[in-house]
Amino acid sequence: MPDIYGILSVGSRALLTQQKAIDVTGQNIANVNTPGYSRQRVVMQASTPITFSPGQMGTGVEATEIQRVYDRFVGSQINTETQSMGRWESRESALQRAELIFNETDGSGLSNAMSEFWNAWQDLATNPSGYAERTVLLSKSETLAQTFNTMADNLVQIQKDCDARISGTVAEINTLAGQIADLNDKIGQVEVAGQDSNDYRDQRDQLLTELAEKIDITTYEGSYGRVSVQIADGRPLVEGSSSWALTTVTNAEGHADVSWMNRDGTAVDITDAIRGGEVKGWLEARDGDVQGYLDRLDELADAIITEVNNLHGAGFGTAIDPLTGTTVTGGNFFAGADASSMGMDAAVAADVRRIAAASTAGAPGDGTQAAAIAELAQQTLMSAGSASFDEFYTSLVSAVGNDVSTASTNRTYQETMVNHLTDYRESVSGVNLDEEMINLVKFQHAYEAAAKLISTVDEMLETVLNMA
Repeated sequence: MPDIYGILSVGSRALLTQQKAIDVTGQNIANVNTPGYSRQRVVMQASTPITFSPGQMGTGVEATEIQRVYDRFVGSQINTETQSMGRWESRESALQRAELIFNETDGSGLSNAMSEFWNAWQDLATNPSGYAERTVLLSKSETLAQTFNTMADNLVQIQKDCDARISGTVAEINTLAGQIADLNDKIGQVEVAGQDSNDYRDQRDQLLTELAEKIDITTYEGSYGRVSVQIADGRPLVEGSSSWALTTVTNAEGHADVSWMNRDGTAVDITDAIRGGEVKGWLEARDGDVQGYLDRLDELADAIITEVNNLHGAGFGTAIDPLTGTTVTGGNFFAGADASSMGMDAAVAADVRRIAAASTAGAPGDGTQAAAIAELAQQTLMSAGSASFDEFYTSLVSAVGNDVSTASTNRTYQETMVNHLTDYRESVSGVNLDEEMINLVKFQHAYEAAAKLISTVDEMLETVLNMA
């Protein structure tokens, strides 16, 4: 039967419950600027009533749960969009570096080098016996070859940098996987006892978002709050308190591919199965975009080398063979077969008289072969006979610009999506200081009222004792 001690118990429960609510409110206020923190609240309910005549009597209030205010669906959406954002950010970064290589605004690019090269041949055709014209042509030819070499080397360097970024990101993924597995263990220990592990869950969700920015993931929550993380067509990265490692393996082209380490120590190549995150962006830039630019640059260099060498080999210079006393045939003008190996033929570089300006031997005033080589600039020898050398290169420069623009547009879109979802998450889970201050005042008044109830009961007990 309820008595004066029952009233004291009601006041005591109320006091402790409101104190817990004040503690949680203080925790929210303290973490207002903590990344990934989800607002918490105390769930209160009336404690079990006592039945007696004429009816049930309440026994006060109790705190049943400290609840984390969190929208799991929004969190999943953030991770999905973050995967795409990471992919486009890394791809854009690599493409912007490639765009600098094809920059033609300062007049020192490949387009200018080709123009001066063809003009030098035209000048030689006008004065085929001129030593100065031959020297200038050699200089412009060396500049053209060096420009091809430099551009190819810079593109290869971007690929190497992508390899380094992939290796670094894989190491970060392994670290994050280990941290998530450790938090899984902590969460399981707390929630197996029937309690909520709110702060650990916030930390884990923050790590999952960081992981999603680096590689595409699929997550599932199992028993006692433990989460499983899968990558690359369902291969496990985290299960419970265990994690798997990724590594990089050098492929046949000398680049870093990504492998998943099985429990038996074998490495499984998952490069083609990666669909998002920074790793995907670096892979796409390295193996797709940059390699494509390099292939087209090699195609252009090879075509110039082949066409110039064919005509030069059929012509004659002004050098005389000391053994036969006859004019030396042109031979090759360029050495190499692609942009990285292109250079001057050693014989031509050593003696500009070997430059074949004439189409017939012993005719120093004949510039027809030089004119024919100069005319190569106007011929449609690229893209199955539909483009000149300059037009082919211009289309390559345009393709680079378009790729950068596409990557930038997609990166901006994904950032907007992530920011929008993050803002929405904050509206649901974030700490609002005004709201917390209102709650603090509300719980403070309730605490004071409970204390007043206990004080009143104390006076009642004193009255009873004095009666005795």
